[in-house]
Amino acid sequence: MTYAPAAPATAAQGLDLPEPAAGRLRRPSWRDPRLVTGLVIVALSIGLGSWVVSAASRTVPVFVADGALTPGEPLTAGSVRTADVRLGAGTGRYLPADEPLPADLVVLRVVDDGELVPLTALGADADVRSVAVPVASGLSDRIQAGAVVDLWFVPDLPVTREAGADRPEPRTLAKDVVVEQVDADDGAIVVDGTVTLHVLVPGDALPTVLAALSDAGTVAVVPVAGGVR
Repeated sequence: MTYAPAAPATAAQGLDLPEPAAGRLRRPSWRDPRLVTGLVIVALSIGLGSWVVSAASRTVPVFVADGALTPGEPLTAGSVRTADVRLGAGTGRYLPADEPLPADLVVLRVVDDGELVPLTALGADADVRSVAVPVASGLSDRIQAGAVVDLWFVPDLPVTREAGADRPEPRTLAKDVVVEQVDADDGAIVVDGTVTLHVLVPGDALPTVLAALSDAGTVAVVPVAGGVR
């Protein structure tokens, strides 16, 4: 049996369908919310960038140590100077120089020469006393104002010592005390002779240090590693 192929049917033959119309692009109007939103975002970006640049370049006057400040030292106009610096968000950590210098403030810790004076280094009182300590041994240039040292007492050997008697051992008088002043010519290295150090001794160690100064022996000053601030 033979089948003849059927003739293909023409789709939608005889039907009148409308042709698709091409869409037209319309020029955006200033009333278009998308345009308004874009302009607002651009304006905010420009304003924020300008504020960041301005804040980063803004300087403020603060007080700077004019020489090393040591614990117990009163803060006076002669011990500080003014400098304009860029601090950004850290402005509130340091003593501002656009206001009168506060009265009755003392230094609580060492502030190096040229260092910004932090508010945490100032207070109403410091429990330290300045003690003059004569030192007969040589001193290096590491021992200067602001240095941190340990005080040791080395007893003198007795004139007559019994056989087998123990040699008197040095003992610690005070640890981590701050040197306030060194009485040496031009701050040079002292090899021979007696030098007077003014050290800031805490109140609880004061009796021990004063008693040692009147005993038969010498006081040795030992710099603390990394203690020159």
